[in-house]
Amino acid sequence: MVFNTGSALLDAIVLAVVSKEPEGTYGYKITQDVRQAIEISESTLYPVLRRLQKEDCLEVYDLEFGGRNRRYYKITDKGKVQLRLYCEEWESYYKKINYIFEGVK
Repeated sequence: MVFNTGSALLDAIVLAVVSKEPEGTYGYKITQDVRQAIEISESTLYPVLRRLQKEDCLEVYDLEFGGRNRRYYKITDKGKVQLRLYCEEWESYYKKINYIFEGVK
């Protein structure tokens, strides 16, 4: 992607991806889902997940899978509130930027 992805946008994308799985989802799947929108490495994603956990937007739990523990992430009520705020901001931002680009090709 040509455009820089700031931390707020990355947080919003991660929260949106995690929110689509009510019982939670694991790190590798989050990475794959986020990559549908932006290119991101796991080394970039995991600090975001830890920060969102520290801010009480995500909760973490481990489950056994294939003889190993897999770490799952689930959005919290605080995370849902934050995601709604991000969505509102994105809608406003998107409309303004789209307006500027209208008719330009």
